[in-house]
Amino acid sequence: MSTGSRLKRIFVGDPLASDQEHHQRLGKAVALAVFASDAISSTAYASQEILLVLLPFVGLSVALGQLIPISIIVMVLLVLVMTSYRQTIFAYPSGGGSYIVSRENLGEMPGLVAGASLLVDYILTVAVSVSAGVAAITSAFPELFPERVYLCLGFVTIMMLANLRGLKESGRLFAGPTYVYVLALSSLIVVGLIRSYTGHLAVLPENRQVIDDVTNNGALVTGLTVMLFMRAFASGAVALTGVEAISNGVPAFRKPESRNAATTLVWMGLILGISFFGISVLGTRLRPTPSETETLLSTMGRAVFNGETIPYYVLQFSTFAILILAANTAFADFPRVSSIIASDGYMPRQLSNRGDRLVFSNGVVSLAAVAGALIVAFGGNTSRLIPLYAVGVFCGFTLSQYGMVVHHSKVREPNWRRHQAVNLVGAIATLVVLGVIIVSKFTKGAWIPVALIPFIVLNFKLINRHYMRVRRALAVPPDLRVARHAHTVIVPVGKVNRGVLRAIAYARSMTPDRLIAVSVVTSPEEQHAMEDAWERHRIPVELRTVFSPYRDLTGPLLKVIDELDAERSDDVVTVVLSEFVVEHWWEQPLHNQSALLLRTRLRRRRNTVVTSVPVLVGDHQDDELDSPAPREG
Repeated sequence: MSTGSRLKRIFVGDPLASDQEHHQRLGKAVALAVFASDAISSTAYASQEILLVLLPFVGLSVALGQLIPISIIVMVLLVLVMTSYRQTIFAYPSGGGSYIVSRENLGEMPGLVAGASLLVDYILTVAVSVSAGVAAITSAFPELFPERVYLCLGFVTIMMLANLRGLKESGRLFAGPTYVYVLALSSLIVVGLIRSYTGHLAVLPENRQVIDDVTNNGALVTGLTVMLFMRAFASGAVALTGVEAISNGVPAFRKPESRNAATTLVWMGLILGISFFGISVLGTRLRPTPSETETLLSTMGRAVFNGETIPYYVLQFSTFAILILAANTAFADFPRVSSIIASDGYMPRQLSNRGDRLVFSNGVVSLAAVAGALIVAFGGNTSRLIPLYAVGVFCGFTLSQYGMVVHHSKVREPNWRRHQAVNLVGAIATLVVLGVIIVSKFTKGAWIPVALIPFIVLNFKLINRHYMRVRRALAVPPDLRVARHAHTVIVPVGKVNRGVLRAIAYARSMTPDRLIAVSVVTSPEEQHAMEDAWERHRIPVELRTVFSPYRDLTGPLLKVIDELDAERSDDVVTVVLSEFVVEHWWEQPLHNQSALLLRTRLRRRRNTVVTSVPVLVGDHQDDELDSPAPREG
């Protein structure tokens, strides 16, 4: 086993057989940690993002006063979206979520827009969640703040390796931190509200330095406007990200898949809604000053738990863990959705293949690479990434719910009108939110996904066009029959060596109609040396030499091949190349790449087959070559 294979087994694990796939499915408890961590984790930063938008313009008091109204609107949206996706789970148990719903009910283009929105959403989920998780750690340990980008990339790599081991294994690994966060956050809210309402917890003092920094000593305080409220709401609406994840991954649940997925969705919605509203109420009571260098949960945690105590550090580390693990939702769903899109012919086919551990490993690696690049580009800053986040989410929400409206009209199941009405209201609501996000945050970064999603859709169409062209080219007409062709084999020869002798022995074993060795020489001396070597080794194959005064190898050789091929109209030409295979990768650049260059140029030649005979440089075993024989005509 090679070193690379041994490292792969260490990090990824032993291969799993295809018939073990059902053993890799998830129960509700583990599935909640895998698919709901993204949605639940948004409680760690959604409220803070609302305040960071409002504070520079309206001051702390007005900003805090908008937390509860915005959280109520978000909770109403949450109920609508959850109800819609619960219906999707039962209607489309094969997974794919908004992509499948849109494709089946609205047509190809809406389906591709929904698919592109999902993929953008999952890429941003990884970037935002990991950067927010690292922010939780740098809040507790400020000396790590300058290294946040490297920390983010390190955690993305860890998540990638864990998910390459398999969904079930990564789910079990990450379930514990998810539930610890839920308990720690519940403790913060319950203990904080009890202490606040009983008078044992005072209002936090304003951080005047932070307020003066963001408001230019109060000069920017202008009052609440409709546009400002819309921007704040758009930031808070990221709390809904990840709600669609369960509908995308229904096949990952144990049987009965749809029922278990629907139950998990309800539990996720309850945890998310109660936690988000509880943080808003607690924030209104404690009146913390939001800061880009310390998270809102960290500020309130210090107050509720009386400083940097054990409960505070449990909250911070569990917040860090849930935010990092929120990326696991994307790692679970991005490969699955991309595999469905690839199976439909709109993404590279490799994304539809399962790896050694029965996961779509190409999708896992692709997600990690793109998310890592995004983290580097935006410096691991959560606030800079948030405006990019919600566009794809609410675009997918809108298309999915409108797709369900059409679905109910076609299927007309019991109570279909009531279900259709819920989906229609949800579609309108999420469309309005999508418009709010685009308008209010367009110049803050929302223009990027607005431009990126159509670009991805365009690439979907180009990839599909390529596959359609290949399919047409490979199609077999009903009246086509396999014809017998003349066979000419050509062996390019640089000098007589073990590799050339192996190539000639292989070429002779093919019993072609015509076998010719061709040598390109630059002088009469080289020609005589080649002919002498040919005679000395008594090689029973015709040798043809061709002059190349300008030392070009491929041009003269291709010309000879064209001349030989032109002699017979039904000829198939096979070019047999002798190719060195060195022991170490770093030795490859020490050799000229003439075989590679020739193979590249010949690949586009009609009726031409190129085959390589490898010569293992480290293999000293003698060939069983033919005994000398008379030269063939």
